[in-house]
Amino acid sequence: MQITEIIENKNKYMDLLFLADEQETMIDKYLQRGMMYGLFDNGIKAVCVVTDEGKGILEIKNIAVDPKSQRSGYGRRMIEFIKDRYKKNFRILQVGTGETPLTIPFYEKCGFKRSHSVKNFFVDNYDHDIYEDGIKLIDMIYLRMDLNCDQNHADRKD
Repeated sequence: MQITEIIENKNKYMDLLFLADEQETMIDKYLQRGMMYGLFDNGIKAVCVVTDEGKGILEIKNIAVDPKSQRSGYGRRMIEFIKDRYKKNFRILQVGTGETPLTIPFYEKCGFKRSHSVKNFFVDNYDHDIYEDGIKLIDMIYLRMDLNCDQNHADRKD
């Protein structure tokens, strides 16, 4: 298993990216400015795009695992890689997702905690209704984790 940065031809992986974000205009907003990684294990198994949101926040904009390879630990492995790679440069790792019974528990098992929500995000930003697991997505739910707890405590001026 190998995770590598994808610098060129990011659109080559659009089929995987569409699994996590089904509107190309939304993907176009972050794909070129983001850092993209691919997890390869006898072929591509997962992709992840992260962006610098400023103020020490790194955001997972898209993480997707090939359907034939889901529930094999590839998504969790990708998140661990992102945490390790960026813990010295960012304070917080965050992800936004719809509120469904599969995605929220997955992120919570990976160490994320609910942070905040953006009302009507999916209604206001997509040109069609978005459904996941039969549930219409309306609000964007953000989850966060501290990347370097020791550094965060040292930086405080309580």
